[in-house]
Amino acid sequence: MNSLHNQIKKRRKELGFKQEDMATHIGMSRQQYQRLESKGNPRLDTLELISKGLKMELMLIPKDKLRAVKDILNNAHEPSQPQEKNRKENDPWEGLLEDS
Repeated sequence: MNSLHNQIKKRRKELGFKQEDMATHIGMSRQQYQRLESKGNPRLDTLELISKGLKMELMLIPKDKLRAVKDILNNAHEPSQPQEKNRKENDPWEGLLEDS
């Protein structure tokens, strides 16, 4: 559960929210949110509220697909230049109507 707490805290900070901002945004007291973020054991409906407040999705991922999902998420920030380049190389219409 500690990893989940760290992820929630990290995302809140990435969005520039204080604990008080987050608590107000999802409709709970700052003390409740602070306890939840540090050591609480939130119910599923509370986790859903938090995920919406943090502009995230709550998902269950099969263990055999976890590595693939992590790879996709880790590569999501990289530019897709190879795909763009590959698409242009395979496009028979590319440059056909351009002036020489």
